[in-house]
Amino acid sequence: FCPDCGALQPPAQLSDLFRVMDCDRSFRVDAQQLELRFFNLQRAVHPDRFGQRPLMEQYYSEQHFSLINKAYQTLLNPLSRGLHLLELSGVELPQEADSDADSAFLAEITEINEKLAEPKNEAVFEEIETLIKVKQEELTREVTAAFER
Repeated sequence: FCPDCGALQPPAQLSDLFRVMDCDRSFRVDAQQLELRFFNLQRAVHPDRFGQRPLMEQYYSEQHFSLINKAYQTLLNPLSRGLHLLELSGVELPQEADSDADSAFLAEITEINEKLAEPKNEAVFEEIETLIKVKQEELTREVTAAFER
């Protein structure tokens, strides 16, 4: 916002989504704090608040709103947050999928697929859900430790 007249200004061309959300650049993110910032920022620039303002401010509002949503979704998800941190650090990421996937990982996926092929019952789905959650938490801890080194 303009400090003199209070008019909404165009969003800065920030590639650092941590700055958009006013967060420390870290893999470790407080999800509750991020959500609070998200709602506060959204409320400040929501397009409904600018319906009676000049067209340029309405346009800026939509741009801000879109950028805030993108930042929130990116930083909330551990994978996209990690990839964003790598990008900010100048690490070039390959565009194609890794065809040399870890054999242990492929074995886990095969095991899950076999369980899914079995007759369907709630216990199997719960077991698979637990397996996936445990693996996700384990991988998130490993990635967090790697970023903190």
